[in-house]
Amino acid sequence: MKLFRLIAAAGLVAASLVISASAQTAARPQPAAPAAGQGTAPASTARIAIIDSSAFSDEKAGIGRVVNAMKTVDAQFQPVRTEVQGMQTRYQALVDDINKTSAVADPKTIQAKTDQADTLKRDIERKTQDAQIAIKKRMDDVLGPLQEDVYTSLQAFAQQRGISIIIDASRVPLIYAADSVDITKDFIAEYNRTKPATASAAPAGGAARPAGRP
Repeated sequence: MKLFRLIAAAGLVAASLVISASAQTAARPQPAAPAAGQGTAPASTARIAIIDSSAFSDEKAGIGRVVNAMKTVDAQFQPVRTEVQGMQTRYQALVDDINKTSAVADPKTIQAKTDQADTLKRDIERKTQDAQIAIKKRMDDVLGPLQEDVYTSLQAFAQQRGISIIIDASRVPLIYAADSVDITKDFIAEYNRTKPATASAAPAGGAARPAGRP
């Protein structure tokens, strides 16, 4: 399961995070009723925690490595965004000029400008689509290993604290959750402490996938 969304425009990768053993739905043999005078053994209680994975990318309070990775990709594609914005400005100027002069200008001139605007519009759409595909691929390449590393670290964090189930509050609607079960800040602080943003991130191949992970 992936832990955080990459970027909205590129169809950011997202999925719920729930670390738990799946309940078996198949019929099971029922235990024999306790003999008279015997009590029923108390059921074990699983500790449940809540985490908000959307906070991982928060610029001020998020995971440093995630924030830096997203900033790196953002900077890499800034020239493309600037180019597209310039094309959009030229397109709008052409449309405004056509609308203002259509009643008095030579029809051939208007047609030439209209053709120019249509071509520019197609170029904008093509470049935007290409950029979205490229951004998504780059985000997958950069954040994929980090997602694996964060997932592995979160598993270890939960096991060390006796947590059996973690629910991602950014993906699962919650009616109520006490502050005491929210581990978001504690996990982010622990991750940033043990794996600071200034250190080298996970290798390109990503961390090993835990056994049994979907």
